[in-house]
Amino acid sequence: MVDSASHPAPMAFAASGRRVFDVEVEGLRAVAARLDGAFSAACARMLECRGRVVCTGMGKSGHVARKIAATLASTGTPAFFVHPGEAGHGDLGMITDADVVLALSYSGESDEILMLLPVLKRQGNPVIAMTGRPGSTLAAAADVHLDVSVPAEACPLALAPTSSTTASLAMGDALAVALLDARGFTADDFARSHPAGALGRRLLLHIRDVMHGGDEIPAVGADASLADALMEMSRKRLGMTVVVDGERRLLGLYTDGDLRRTLTDPAIDVRSARIADVMTREPFAIHADALAVEAARLMETRKITMLPVLDDARHVVGALNIQDLLRARVV
Repeated sequence: MVDSASHPAPMAFAASGRRVFDVEVEGLRAVAARLDGAFSAACARMLECRGRVVCTGMGKSGHVARKIAATLASTGTPAFFVHPGEAGHGDLGMITDADVVLALSYSGESDEILMLLPVLKRQGNPVIAMTGRPGSTLAAAADVHLDVSVPAEACPLALAPTSSTTASLAMGDALAVALLDARGFTADDFARSHPAGALGRRLLLHIRDVMHGGDEIPAVGADASLADALMEMSRKRLGMTVVVDGERRLLGLYTDGDLRRTLTDPAIDVRSARIADVMTREPFAIHADALAVEAARLMETRKITMLPVLDDARHVVGALNIQDLLRARVV
């Protein structure tokens, strides 16, 4: 059992954590100051690549390489990770002569990566090396070398890769963002590669994908009685009914909230009232081709929970309420 009295004071933990941030920030500044022609050359090689960017590395560098591959792929640069140890046992066949190889090794002397170099060179693959030693074997053999050396590791024993892996990760992010800018990659492009994520739903989901249409739309004519409108609202269970003309163009809207106001208005006889007398004229509405997130924004801004959905000629083609947006996880 560890004696709790021997634990450092809470402030000592925080001081140790702050020191790590300070050391790693200094490492990032050092690497950023060296971004030069080599970085531009690496970007150019990757941008011109007819195949994919193959990221590889051993140990902690392998974890960073895997993350860089994922970031590149999600921002418009086709990429994947290959484990260098497995590459020597068959996975090298995954790399075609159209690919660029991004090899990470802080020492620049990882045997598993160096073993691959003759095959990659013979196949004609451009090799971009990311190391902390410009004089290393990998740096010398690469077509482009990115220097990610840091003044010190944050680990006080200088053993665990800390500042160096942070610097390598940041260099990968810098490559991905520079390529994203060069490709003119947009938020819509990002959403298309993330259809299951929150951003994908916000940028790809349209009103017509979540609205109620056809026979599910509660609708009555302007000459309908209030009682008829209430029956329609009860049948369709959307808490509303649209009021339309003979060609289904929108004339008005009646909601549960309107019903409460009607019942408290002594000037209205609910037994004889016509829907045209109590409906909301010129209600807020939305086009079927609009993004679902636009409906959420409109509902929030106008403090409403339901919307008629229209086409270009203001024909009612759907009905939407806040529950539909919640089910679609747009809000």
